[in-house]
Amino acid sequence: MRLPEGLSRDDIVRFERTHVWPPYTSSERHASHDPLVVVGAEGSWLLDADGRRYLDAVSSWWSCTLGHDPPRLRAAVRAQLDQLIHVAAGGITHAPVALLAKELAEIAPAGLVRTHFSDDGSTAVEVAIKMAFQYWQQNGRPRRHRFLALSGAYHGDTLGAASLASLEEFSGVFGPLLFEIVRPPSPDEPGGWARVVETIEQTLRTRRDEIAGVVVEPLIQGAAGMKMHPPEVLQRLRACTHEIDTFLIADEVFTGYGRTGRMWAVDHAGIAPDLLCLAKGFTAGILPMAATMATARVHDGFRGSADRALMHGHTFCGHPLGAAVAREVLSIYRDERIVEGVAPRAARIERVFHDRISSIPGVRRVRTLGMVGAADLGESGYRGERGPAVQDAARRLGLYLRPLGDTVYVTPALDIDLACLEQLLDGVEEALRACAP
Repeated sequence: MRLPEGLSRDDIVRFERTHVWPPYTSSERHASHDPLVVVGAEGSWLLDADGRRYLDAVSSWWSCTLGHDPPRLRAAVRAQLDQLIHVAAGGITHAPVALLAKELAEIAPAGLVRTHFSDDGSTAVEVAIKMAFQYWQQNGRPRRHRFLALSGAYHGDTLGAASLASLEEFSGVFGPLLFEIVRPPSPDEPGGWARVVETIEQTLRTRRDEIAGVVVEPLIQGAAGMKMHPPEVLQRLRACTHEIDTFLIADEVFTGYGRTGRMWAVDHAGIAPDLLCLAKGFTAGILPMAATMATARVHDGFRGSADRALMHGHTFCGHPLGAAVAREVLSIYRDERIVEGVAPRAARIERVFHDRISSIPGVRRVRTLGMVGAADLGESGYRGERGPAVQDAARRLGLYLRPLGDTVYVTPALDIDLACLEQLLDGVEEALRACAP
């Protein structure tokens, strides 16, 4: 694995700095920061153009749940390339997408039987809120046009999904473009999650004619700094949305596909939402593909004349390559018992974070769930500077981290080799100690 002939590492960095506009990066940092120039990736490892290997502690923004370049997924892409690469979704179907929808219905939380395919997590959420809004508009409750989302929410970067977010760092600049969201207090305020849920219940009951849906990241608010809430929160949200007969929308883009130790985070609470959003682990990070699953009730609300059809679609809905990969991901999960294999790895993450990392000077809080471990180093949030210092220290140790400001976290591949996991956790601890005040 090497760079294309005639190109050096310096060439790639120069072209990137001159012509690429990267995500979530200031122009000043882009002009000065020395990036990893990755020429290959396998398992939990990234290979840099300098010949160094780095353990990927965050599974490429939480998506490579089966590591990098799994042979079976590479083979699935090749096989589908030989059959069908792309067709439009308008009046056309094909075996990969039809079979994928059937298989999803068989493993999804109870009642989720219909799937709309898209291309990323933001779009999956965008589709869900469109489904909920349009359902009520054409089924006798047109005043239902508001959504309730949690403090600390992050649901994507498209305008609808960004409206749901409460992280100023991500969406504050777009405020004039976003629509109003009903939002309870932060769990960081007095009363914690108990007060949050009580406020939501009171709000839903007093504004039942307005609320089209409640949107939640089940158990873990990822971009907010891996903030976690107990399953009881989901149970009470489900009970109250049932009570007033509105929709519960579960954004499982991050938490789905085993990240929390169950196939779906909502499984910890024993509940099923009306709409469920998938991406990231859906294709194990191999191809851009996402999905929004719905109950029969939601789908039936769109029956009738042409003007009642769901008003959403795009060029790559149900892409054959993505569908083939997503089917093979499910096959690997079954054959290799991926979710069952999370428990021993999660136990190791929990022990290291609670027994060792929690004792490091400067570490204020630690928490773990499934294949997620997080440590807070300060109260500066996404703009904090201690996390990036740990990131740089980890890089010197051969570890790729991507902190959320002052929150340092790990989200490795679900099937990471146990020896690699030990090396990863040791590296995180060493980097944190190196940066301790």
